[in-house]
Amino acid sequence: MTNSANPAPASARRNLADAPLLVAARGGTPRHTPVWFMRQAGRSLPEYRKLREGVPMLQACLTPELVSEITLQPVRRHGVDAAILFSDIVLPLYAAGVGLDIVAGTGPVVSSPVRTPADVAALPTLDAAQVEPVADAIGLLVRELGQTPLIGFAGAPFTLASYLVEGGPSRNHERTKALMHSDPQTWHALLDRLADTTLEFLKVQLAAGVDAIQLFDSWAGALSLRDYREFVLPHSRRIFASVAEIADVPKIHFGVGTGELLGAMRSAGADVVGVDWRVPLDEAATRLRAAEPEAAAPVVQGNLDPAVLFAGWDAIEREVHRILGEGQAAGGHIFNLGHGVLPSTDPEVLTRVIELVHTASKQQ
Repeated sequence: MTNSANPAPASARRNLADAPLLVAARGGTPRHTPVWFMRQAGRSLPEYRKLREGVPMLQACLTPELVSEITLQPVRRHGVDAAILFSDIVLPLYAAGVGLDIVAGTGPVVSSPVRTPADVAALPTLDAAQVEPVADAIGLLVRELGQTPLIGFAGAPFTLASYLVEGGPSRNHERTKALMHSDPQTWHALLDRLADTTLEFLKVQLAAGVDAIQLFDSWAGALSLRDYREFVLPHSRRIFASVAEIADVPKIHFGVGTGELLGAMRSAGADVVGVDWRVPLDEAATRLRAAEPEAAAPVVQGNLDPAVLFAGWDAIEREVHRILGEGQAAGGHIFNLGHGVLPSTDPEVLTRVIELVHTASKQQ
């Protein structure tokens, strides 16, 4: 269960065998369908905005007391079935020494894009000490969360590479795809380096006591299945395989617009596959089964469209019941949005959705 090179202390991880999220993630039958939301700790909460006032994002992510409090806010307010660590997918790059900043209204912006073999060779490696504040924050959280699991996370190599190569967010990922196809050797060297960084960041979180991990490959949906298998899958697979050697925790994989990639993303080593709102969960379960007929019944996560939260309660209630019904086609279902909570979402609506999911799933 542990790896002698970086063992997770036995005392760090709580015994949460009955927690609905962990039961569902392992394909069991929880007492109700668990629910949490991507970006549940964030701009939709007035208490978050007040706490973050004047504090840059990456600085906040490296301040243990702030990370702990922000992570706890939606647990207190909403009663979600899991907390997710307040962090950012580019944090390990920043901590390692890559010149980048998160610009309001834009996202991560890289001062010197990575586009040549020399650029790749010059990328700094992450040392665990550089993200020690994250481990300290997790230590605070596992003492405060009681029976609520804590999900750790990291960005997948492709999505991190896209930010580095493009220099920031991109609609078409043209420079990324150009490097991938014109210089595969440099591309794979880059993703190897980024897989090392991601894995080191996850090792720190696992050693500190997180109960599950999610690998975000947010922009993988920009790829064809062929390109994903050739240029991305081997690197994500290495991360999941290494995590499995370190700790026996559920592993979740998520991307946006990845309906054509679901089977391949599961084959990377995920126990749970996140599905955005574009593919119904019963159809996603069918695709996952077809991709790996001999594997255990797939567990899915999702997939209420975040925009539906603005449609009024009748529409929301109808969609929640539909998704709960479709989720029964899988081997397990963790209710979530198809992407993150939008900043202008009414927090009270989120609380009502959680209550509805819990009540309705107990009656199924």
